[in-house]
Amino acid sequence: MRWRGVPLDVLLAVSSVALDLMTTAQASDTRPLPVELSSPMALLAGLPMGLVRRWPVPVTLYLAVLLVATDQLGSFTSNTVQILICVAVGVSGFRCGWRATALAVAATVVATALNIADPGAAFTANQWIYSFLLPLFPAVLGAYLRGSAGRLEERDVTPDALLAAGGVAITVLSTWTSWHSGTQPVWVVGLLAVVGGLSLGVARRLPGLVFLVQGVLLVQADIFLNQAVNTCVILTLITIGVFAMRVSSWPWTLAAYFTGCLLTAIAVVGDQTDVTAFRVGVLMTLVATPIAIGRYLGIRQSAAAAERLRAEESARAAVAQVRADQLAERERIARDVHDIVAHHVGAMVLRASAARYTAPDGPVADALNDIRETGHQVLQDLRDLLDLLRAPEREPHLLANPADVVRESAERMAAAGLLVDLELDPATDQAPLIARTSAARIVQEGLTNVLKHAGPGTRVRVTVAPEEEGLSVEIRNGRPPTTIERLPSSGRGLAGMRERVRALGGTLSAGPDGDGGWMLAASLPARNLA
Repeated sequence: MRWRGVPLDVLLAVSSVALDLMTTAQASDTRPLPVELSSPMALLAGLPMGLVRRWPVPVTLYLAVLLVATDQLGSFTSNTVQILICVAVGVSGFRCGWRATALAVAATVVATALNIADPGAAFTANQWIYSFLLPLFPAVLGAYLRGSAGRLEERDVTPDALLAAGGVAITVLSTWTSWHSGTQPVWVVGLLAVVGGLSLGVARRLPGLVFLVQGVLLVQADIFLNQAVNTCVILTLITIGVFAMRVSSWPWTLAAYFTGCLLTAIAVVGDQTDVTAFRVGVLMTLVATPIAIGRYLGIRQSAAAAERLRAEESARAAVAQVRADQLAERERIARDVHDIVAHHVGAMVLRASAARYTAPDGPVADALNDIRETGHQVLQDLRDLLDLLRAPEREPHLLANPADVVRESAERMAAAGLLVDLELDPATDQAPLIARTSAARIVQEGLTNVLKHAGPGTRVRVTVAPEEEGLSVEIRNGRPPTTIERLPSSGRGLAGMRERVRALGGTLSAGPDGDGGWMLAASLPARNLA
């Protein structure tokens, strides 16, 4: 489960309301406001926190106004609001720009100053400094976290949310009954408790900073609120474990270990404590335990990351091997095609050239010349196709202008006996090259089909022109003049043209024209070819 969206907002709102109810429950019996107003005041203070992630600055401004109002009314809810407004300022620094954050900080400074000020007493310099630093620290921390939140590669924030929720639960539930017993104001102690718990939420991303914060809180609790020392020790040990998990350097881990031992000793060793070797060993073992757990988890994470990397490398190697096998197969096919087809076509060209000398003039000589030139062109096209087969990533080189190909095809078919009327609109040169090339191939195949199925003497009208949505090709032949013996056909000519046109997003139709002839029409949309 990922802690995102409405569930987290509801959790923030409910936790804030519960915080105020617990805080005011421990207040003295002398209350300026009736007890019946405790729940409505808790709702006024806590529910807006459900919107703090989306609108942090408006929530901060609202809480500033509420802080001034509750302070003037003498309500103990002001302690809760003072805690929550610092959280809202931190969220503003994390999510908003510096101008919006500055507005939130300014409003919080004014509200905090009014909350600290006592009626009839002068406002000292220390109180002014405190009023400025208290809102400024969470704003700076939020902005710092926004800039460094990407250091952890893992994007799932569920562990961070669980650590933050667990930290707040530990600090608040174990210390809230003693917040009124210290020398500091209630809201100060509560704020430190909430901040100390929430800091665990960024421990995986900023382990050193959170370890420093927990150490400072532990020392302050040992001085001002001894009842919270054990809680601070627990948080410090958790932070040490996270530090050991995230920081792989042994020197830094040892430094954290000895620092943890020192902090724990400050907390648990009093003036009357008898220091023995056994107690020192227990304390060092206590601090070593979270470090061992953290190092173990860190090693497991590193191993899992290395395994994922090996799996990705293996997948890439498998893809490369498949690609190599495909290229090898293409190379083999290319050799076979060259050995078989090129041999026969070359022999045909040689025999046509030899036969040319036996009949130097007349239709037979023209036919032999045409066979020889066609054979040379076939060999050149075959070499180009074989090169493309060997290196499919290479772009095919178009040697001829598509318009010249259309004219040459018309001339060739006219020499073979067809009566070809060609209408090639000059504006077709403005169409995309792939459209013009496809049109030329369709004209070649269409005229070849007319010669095969209708025979010499058939009149054919070829039209290639631009249209509103692209390029159009039309090949219309009349009724065959005589009954002819049909030439063998592979049956793939029309199917190949359909596949070519479909691949380009166009349409092709072929069939009788109603006058005994045949019509082939193709439309190639230029908008899909740009």
